Amino acid sequence: MSDHIRIRKAEGTWVVRAGGAVLGESANALELTEGDRPFVIYFPREDIATIFLDETAHKTTCAHKGEASYFSIVTKSTTLENAAWSYEDPKAGMERIKGHIAFYATDKVTIERV
Repeated sequence: MSDHIRIRKAEGTWVVRAGGAVLGESANALELTEGDRPFVIYFPREDIATIFLDETAHKTTCAHKGEASYFSIVTKSTTLENAAWSYEDPKAGMERIKGHIAFYATDKVTIERV
């Protein structure tokens, strides 16, 4: 694992909401901290209502985590492009985030501990 990335079990129960809907709630989320950046919550895929997610062609590559696949969130009123991502085949040392999805926190997507 990269020296500047820490993955641990997130304390408590976490929820992600968009467009007035709860997309997921989990007591098994992971907290990933990379360097001095704010931590990111990764939700187990099985705790997310993936019916709201539409995989896109967008990809990015992180030198430490590998290639990220992106998803748009489809709500009743809008589509939030590339608002979530996952590492389907993460690099060695990052295996804990496989099968998890993270979301960009914005004015339309909230991620909070409940």
